[in-house]
Amino acid sequence: MSAGARGRGRDGVSSVTDVIVVGGGVSGLTTAVVLAERGHRVRLWSRDASSATTSAVAGALWWPYRIEPEALVGDWSLQSLRVYEDLAAAPDESGVRLVPGVHGGERLSALGPWARSLKNVSEVDQGLRVTLPLIDMPVHLGWLQGRLAAAGGVTEQRTVRGFDEAAAEAPVVVNCTGLGARGLVPDPGMRPVRGQLVVVENPGIYEWFTLADPASSATTYFFPQPGGLLLGGTAETDDWRTEPDPRTAEEIVARCARVRPEIAGARITGHRVGHRPARDGGVRIEAEAQPGGGLLVHNYGHGGAGVTVAWGCARAAAQLVG
Repeated sequence: MSAGARGRGRDGVSSVTDVIVVGGGVSGLTTAVVLAERGHRVRLWSRDASSATTSAVAGALWWPYRIEPEALVGDWSLQSLRVYEDLAAAPDESGVRLVPGVHGGERLSALGPWARSLKNVSEVDQGLRVTLPLIDMPVHLGWLQGRLAAAGGVTEQRTVRGFDEAAAEAPVVVNCTGLGARGLVPDPGMRPVRGQLVVVENPGIYEWFTLADPASSATTYFFPQPGGLLLGGTAETDDWRTEPDPRTAEEIVARCARVRPEIAGARITGHRVGHRPARDGGVRIEAEAQPGGGLLVHNYGHGGAGVTVAWGCARAAAQLVG
């Protein structure tokens, strides 16, 4: 373990810090948990409360979607899958449930080697029927915060304008800033992929469904979550808009209703917009020595599968921390 540096805890009391994780979404929180549970003295800095991050609005079905590099994604995804399968034993606490559903148009032969590790999977007329983790993200993010605190980690709401701010308070800094890496690294290869969802009262649908065309910005999916049925969606590259588009919302409902007609009459209770943090070249997990002798570890660029690879990528980043 590193010698650490002195910083300020949440109560203003001087404390020793080994690692500062910058970024409070699912990647940052999971990485902080892994590091703290390995014995590092961790502080997590986040500009926003977890409930205001992109992770909080994710539909959050486990599946390697819109993420590269393909050679590494399978292992990261399967490591995370095993964790989520264990967490599903306590869904009310963790926010993780194992839910059956169909990936429209998919076939096992078209997937990578990782697909051979899937359980309860079969090919049907519509596509691939499989039981997968479906995560209620507001609950799961809160659970991660509690697990971090139990391991001795400290969370601070703080805006970072440069990693040198964190390097001044800890010998190791881990960059989990997602789209924020575009300016902080800087990494011009970071690109937003806008996703819009509609939340409706669930008319009695208990299985999820997806149908995605990689060549189109329009996707079709619905996920039964405790707070309602989440309808999607879009995958609009380089689109920074944060407000829901009414026409897009109508189109999302119409596409989902073509699969399950009862959705057409469901009362709309909310709209969500988030930006998937995609990166040209895929996920970056890499360590950089800093001029002052410190270490900057990168863990960002997870595209549309941040939840899917969270634990695998966190462990890979933790290996670089040492």
